Amino acid sequence: MTSSAAQMVNALTVDVEDYFQVSAFERHISREDWSRLPARVEDNTHKILDLFADHGVKATFFTLGWVAQQFPQLVRAIVAGGHELACHGMAHVRVTEQNPAEFRDDVRRCKALLEDIGGMEVLGYRAASYSIGAGNLWALKVLQDSGFAYSSSIYPVRHDLYGMPDAPRFAFRPKNAPALLEIPVTTVHIAGRNLPCGGGGYFRLLPYVLWRWGMRHVNQKDGQPGIFYFHPWEIDPHQPRQRGISFKTRFRHYLNLTRMQSRLECLLRDFRWNTVANVFASHLAP
Repeated sequence: MTSSAAQMVNALTVDVEDYFQVSAFERHISREDWSRLPARVEDNTHKILDLFADHGVKATFFTLGWVAQQFPQLVRAIVAGGHELACHGMAHVRVTEQNPAEFRDDVRRCKALLEDIGGMEVLGYRAASYSIGAGNLWALKVLQDSGFAYSSSIYPVRHDLYGMPDAPRFAFRPKNAPALLEIPVTTVHIAGRNLPCGGGGYFRLLPYVLWRWGMRHVNQKDGQPGIFYFHPWEIDPHQPRQRGISFKTRFRHYLNLTRMQSRLECLLRDFRWNTVANVFASHLAP
C-alpha cells in the first residue's frame, strides 16, 4: 500500500438491524411479527464490537429505534466501546413510503430515543435501503431542521431498489439543506459509470482483491476517504432461512455469509478506519 493510502482514514459503518428487518423480506415478514421472531442482532453486534476491539478500530453504528427499544444495553455497549451512535429510523421504513410529516416524526423520535439511551448526541442519519434520491430530496431539509449534522443516505449507483447515479460521489452540501453534510456510500468511477465499492451484498459477491483495489483507488487517485457499510446479520450464516422468497432475494441475502467475517478482517487490516464523525470532523465543524 502506498503512503497516501496508508495515511488515509476511512469511515466504517454498521447498519444495526436484524435479519428479519431487511427491506427484501418486508412482503414476507410483517413488522407486527418482529417481536415474536428469534432475535439475533444483539449477539451479532456484540461479535462485531469484539472484532473491532481486536483490530483497534472505531465505527459508526446506524441503529434502528426498534432495536434500541428492545436492547438498550446494546446501545450502551456501542457507546461504551468508544463508537459513534447514529440514527437508522424507528422501524426500517423506507423514506419513499413516508410523507414529510411522517418522516419528520420518525427521525425525531429515533434521535431522541437513541440520545436518551446512549447518553450522547446523535449527529448522523442513514435512510433504510438508501431510500433518499432524486424524487425525495425534501428529506434532507427535514434532517437538517431536525438537528442532524450529516446524512449518509444517497448511493450514487444504478440499482433496482435504490440509487441516484447523478449524485456527487463524495461528501457535499445539498442546495436545499446547506447546513447538512450528505456523505454518499463509496463508489469507483470506471468507464463512465459509478460502481459500488461501499459494502453490502456486493462485498460478499465480488472477490476481495477487487474491493481492496477499489478502496485504494478512491484513497489514492480520488484523494478521498471511503465509507463502508455492512449489517450484523451478514456475519451470521446460521440465521433462520426464509421460505417463499425469490431466487434473486435468496441469492442477495444469503450469498457468502460464511466468508463475510474473514473478509471483514482483511478489510480492517488493509485500511485505517474511524467513525463518520471523526473522519469528516473538519466538514462538520461549525
